[in-house]
Amino acid sequence: MGKVLNIAVIGCGEVAQCVHLPNLKTNHEQYKVTALCDVSLDALKLCSERFHVENTFTSVSEMLDSSVPIDAVFILSTHEYHAEQIVQCAKAGKHVLVEKPMAQTLDEADRVEKARVESGVVVFVGYMRRYARALDRLKEAIKGKEIKYVRVRDIIGDNPMFTSQTGMHLRYFSDIPPAARSDLAARQQANLATKLGAERASQDPRNAQGFALLTTLGCHDLSAMRDVLGMPQKCLFASRSDDPLPSGPPGGRGSFWWNMVFQYPAFKAYYEMAIDHVGLFDAHIEVYTDDSRVKIQYDTPYVKGLPITLTVQSQLPNGDYSSQTTRPTYLDPYVLEMQEFYEAITEGKEFKTTVLDAKQDIVLAKMIFDALVD
Repeated sequence: MGKVLNIAVIGCGEVAQCVHLPNLKTNHEQYKVTALCDVSLDALKLCSERFHVENTFTSVSEMLDSSVPIDAVFILSTHEYHAEQIVQCAKAGKHVLVEKPMAQTLDEADRVEKARVESGVVVFVGYMRRYARALDRLKEAIKGKEIKYVRVRDIIGDNPMFTSQTGMHLRYFSDIPPAARSDLAARQQANLATKLGAERASQDPRNAQGFALLTTLGCHDLSAMRDVLGMPQKCLFASRSDDPLPSGPPGGRGSFWWNMVFQYPAFKAYYEMAIDHVGLFDAHIEVYTDDSRVKIQYDTPYVKGLPITLTVQSQLPNGDYSSQTTRPTYLDPYVLEMQEFYEAITEGKEFKTTVLDAKQDIVLAKMIFDALVD
C-alpha cells in the first residue's frame, strides 16, 4: 500500500453522489474523504451521512482554512465556479481534480495555469472518456493509416433517465441561498458576454443554452476528438435547433440538437450532438480509412460496469469481410482517471488532461459559435 491521500470534495450533486464519492469510498487504499463542501445544507447532510464524512463546510475558504487534513480536492461544483475554486485550492497547496469544464473563458484558463505553475500542484481535468482503454486501442488501430472521414456522435437521453436506474438513490436539492442563485446567474451572463460579446450574448435565449451544452456534454466529445485527431483547422459549419424552453417530461430539459463539420488537413470530421427524451446513450467516434472502419462506442458512465468497446470492420486478405469487437476492460473511465490522478501526485507521472490541453476546448467552442448558421 502507498500513501493514502486525504480528499476534500466540493459539490455534492449528481456526479458526486453517483460516481466520485462511491469510487473514493471503494478505493480506500489510495483515497480517504475528509471533508465535503456545498452551499446546500441538505446535500451536505445526505452525503455526510451516506458516505460517513464528518467534516462539512458551506464555504471553500472556510474549508481550506480549517485544520482538516487535505492533500487534494475534487471540484465537482457548478461549472461557473470551477476556475475560481481551482485557483483557491492551488494557492492553498492542494492538488486538484476538476470535473469538466475546467474553465469557461480563456482568461479563466490562464489564471488557472498561472496558479498551477506558481503553486507547483497537480491540476487534473476530468475528461474521463479519454482514459477509456478502448480509446488507446482506436489510436493503435488507425496509426499510420490515411484517414478519409470521421464521425463523432453524442446523442443521449437526459441524465435522470440513467441516474434513476443506477441503484445509487440520487437526490437533487433546491435549498440554494438566494444570494448564491443571484451570483450564479450573474456569472453565467458575464461568461457568455466574454465569450460571444455582450450584444450577441443577449440576442437569442438559445445562446446561453448552447454555450452551456458545448462546455458540458460537448467538451467530452471535443476533447476526445482532439485526443485522436488533434485540433481541427477550423469549423466549416455549425447549426442548431434548440428548444429555448424546457419540454418533454416534467422537470426535464429541452431538446438540444447540434451539427458541425470540422476541417482537418486531409479530411473532414462530422459532429452531431443532442439531448433528447429517449433512454439511449449513443456516444461514439468512428474513423474511416480506405481499408477499415474503426469505432469506439461509449455507454453511460452512470451505470457502473457497462463496457466501452472498439469495433474494427475491414476486409481480410482473402477478401472476406471481418467485424471484430474488443472490450479491453470493465473498469470504467472514472476509476482509470482516478488512478492516473493518484500516480500524478505520488509518482510525478505525466498525464494528458492538463490545464493547457483543456484550454483548447474553449477555443473550439468559440470556433463553433463563429461558424454558427441559425
